[in-house]
Amino acid sequence: EGDKQLIRETATHQLNPERYVHTFKDLSNFSGSINISYRYLAGTPLPRKRYLTIGLSSVKRKKGNYLLETIKSIFEQSSYEELKEIAVVVQLADFDSAWREGMVQDISQKFAHHIIAGRLIVIHVPEEYYPVLDGLKRNYNDPEDRVKFRSKQNVDYAFLLNFCANLSDYYVMLEDDVRCSKNFLTAVKKVITSREGSYWVTLEFSKLGYIGKLYHSHDLPRLAHFLLMFYQEMPCDWLLIHFRGLLAQKEVIRFKPSLFQHMGYYSSYKGAENKLKDDDFEEESFDIPDNPPANLHTNMNVFENYEASKAYSSIDEYFWGKAPSTGDFYGIVFEKPIKITKIKVVTGTEDRQNDILQHGALEVGEKIVGSKKGRQCTTYLRLGEFKNGNFEITDLEHKVLFDINCMRILVTKSQKEWLIIRSISVWTSQTSIQ
Repeated sequence: EGDKQLIRETATHQLNPERYVHTFKDLSNFSGSINISYRYLAGTPLPRKRYLTIGLSSVKRKKGNYLLETIKSIFEQSSYEELKEIAVVVQLADFDSAWREGMVQDISQKFAHHIIAGRLIVIHVPEEYYPVLDGLKRNYNDPEDRVKFRSKQNVDYAFLLNFCANLSDYYVMLEDDVRCSKNFLTAVKKVITSREGSYWVTLEFSKLGYIGKLYHSHDLPRLAHFLLMFYQEMPCDWLLIHFRGLLAQKEVIRFKPSLFQHMGYYSSYKGAENKLKDDDFEEESFDIPDNPPANLHTNMNVFENYEASKAYSSIDEYFWGKAPSTGDFYGIVFEKPIKITKIKVVTGTEDRQNDILQHGALEVGEKIVGSKKGRQCTTYLRLGEFKNGNFEITDLEHKVLFDINCMRILVTKSQKEWLIIRSISVWTSQTSIQ
């Protein structure tokens, strides 16, 4: 019941920003680390900086333990090359020393070669470094033990973030009951590269809890101080929303497919059932599209700010146009001619299943004419028709012999329903013209 209540409140909780923003500004002085001593239970300090640190914090559960499965998934789903670029830090945050010793033994036996290779570290922070966890404010009418559980979790995460601040360029937070998709690091790198030059605080690779949230490592000290400052106010996944907003990233930047899936059946809070699953998760995430740089345009009547660019982005957004007519189009002009191997277009959404392209075709073109703004192709080749609002074609490099400059979705019959283009995915071959 407590979990259900938290889920309900996630959509409605409010924090008065005026009340806190002056305090948060002080965090600009909080770029230094928090002065606590960490105990190394397995592994030693990293010999060199990595690309990505993966942080996990774990406590004893009343039912089920998924930590070993989670660590196994991280390593098994990574290639040898990817393993060189990651570090996994596991914080055993329970004060029960017998449980910790048992877990360290299990981890050391199962993942000895990863510990020796300097990829896996297990740490613990002694209880004396923790703030008061009893008699805390009961926000949201939570029972006292729930408040204690979530407040301690905030402190656990703060200490973990603090430890990981200088280990790598980027940091991703996982929970201790998560399954990873194959080659998730390569997918994360692709996304980070695609965001180069744009401002972001948090990139999200799962829509659940504190799973798959990515940060720049230089933001970790401030986030650690922030969690400590408000540790008794609300759960950590709510606090991170405020952290992102206070650092001027107003919108969620979430990527699909999700790279991490919640696999725990029992919550670490009182062993309550927790069946939450991310329906955007895909085990084989390595097949993420390239979507090379392009100019996007349409002659359809765009609804509000659901503009053309939103269909071509890997972010969870879409294009929405008012009832299209025969001959209307959505056009993509690539910055360079490319060899395409696969194209996939999805229209409509789960809650607007009628807003699909009912009659349409997909075409690719060559020979660009026109100025920078009005560029278009002179000749087009039709690849096929949309079926049930979707289009997919593979092995395109064997079917189209020219280098592709343009691509367009063509409406072949007017429809009364509006049109959502949910995603346009383009895969290119490595031999594309440079």
